[in-house]
Amino acid sequence: MSSKKIFLLKIKRMLDIAVSTIIIILFLPLMVIVSILIWIDDGWPVLFKQKRIGQNCKEFELLKFRSMKVNDIPVEHMGQVREDNPLVTRVGRFIRRFKIDELPQLFNVLFGDMSLIGPRPTIPEQVENYTEFEKIRLLMRPGMTGWAQVNGNTRLSWEERIKLDIWYIEHWSLWLDFLIIIKTIGVIIFGERPVTKAIKEAADFAIRFNRNGREYTHNA
Repeated sequence: MSSKKIFLLKIKRMLDIAVSTIIIILFLPLMVIVSILIWIDDGWPVLFKQKRIGQNCKEFELLKFRSMKVNDIPVEHMGQVREDNPLVTRVGRFIRRFKIDELPQLFNVLFGDMSLIGPRPTIPEQVENYTEFEKIRLLMRPGMTGWAQVNGNTRLSWEERIKLDIWYIEHWSLWLDFLIIIKTIGVIIFGERPVTKAIKEAADFAIRFNRNGREYTHNA
């Protein structure tokens, strides 16, 4: 890794700390209100906690506002949960639609387990089955939002999301992070939709990478 990229990643981390602190302060009243609404609608607990795998296979506890009824279904059997899932509560549908359920992850960002922007952190069971190509997802801190999230997210297959995440890591820049933040605002307002151009670009990149290795990547 070049000294320039190391320097830029340090700037990224400083921005994570500064921005997450500001957002926590600004949105603290909303988080209190959401906590009360969850309790009224479906009782305790208010927070959902789950073991996830972060950068360099580091395990941490991800925080979210609980949007589903308490259940004992293994997460690997749950699949991709959308707002129309019968386990999603009334308040859960609203907070999931506008990404409010993700706000507690600002503390994960502040503590250094996550970044504002990056691949979504995945569960240990999935990481155990990663291919060498998929393990590239673990080279950066996982994010609250990312390239896969603004290009289709739950409307995409797991394979498509993996390829988008790896495309992001191999093409990362502060400008790309800024673009993702802008696109995230659009997703919150207008909802998720697959972006064909980005999906194809990531798929083509994966083919070149698996055929030729890192010498064909943007950051080589």
